[in-house]
Amino acid sequence: MNIREWPADERPREKLLQRGAAALSDAELLAVLLGSGVAGRNVVELARGLLVRFGGLRQFLEAPRSAVLGEPGLGPVKYAQLQALLETGRRYLHETIERAPALESPMAVKRYLKSMLRHEPSEVFGCLFLDSKHRPLAFEILFRGTIDRASVYPREVVRRSLVHNAAALIICHNHPSGSSEPSQDDVHLTMTLKRGLALIDVRVLDHLIIGEGEPLSMAEEGWISG
Repeated sequence: MNIREWPADERPREKLLQRGAAALSDAELLAVLLGSGVAGRNVVELARGLLVRFGGLRQFLEAPRSAVLGEPGLGPVKYAQLQALLETGRRYLHETIERAPALESPMAVKRYLKSMLRHEPSEVFGCLFLDSKHRPLAFEILFRGTIDRASVYPREVVRRSLVHNAAALIICHNHPSGSSEPSQDDVHLTMTLKRGLALIDVRVLDHLIIGEGEPLSMAEEGWISG
């Protein structure tokens, strides 16, 4: 059935305009982004099929270019539009966190850092640099590694902290495997960075590990104190 024949309040675009984007399902949101279907399938059916094949909305949006372009009806233009959407979301969160008066919401920090790291196919290590009132100064990914390891050099973390004149920071890294449980190396690295940065009066407030679900906070788990 052609989507134009649906009742107006059931068409994804009209439904969004009437009730807001939050009222749409994942398939309906994707249908709005895709704009049109393919021969024999309307855009909602196309979106549903993509979500089933890729395993969900995030998996589809983060899929390799070759996999997306291999789907009927998804050419370079639509792929570029989807990538632009992802980058727009990341930049929106980046500006939101940078304009925050202070880090009063740990959940907002977790969402922000997850948005910056979760899509990475290999392990990366980053720092959110803060001033003396815990206002964000900058976020940087400092090291990139392999699927399960990234070499971190404390000297470079110290150097970047001095460049930003940071008084504190939140360190983070991702686990592409999906598990957010820290390894012994993660705990050791955290303590090493904490001791090294204390020499220049920079506090390590937390170390977040980004996997599936909610990021793990080493501070909340008791591995960082003082």
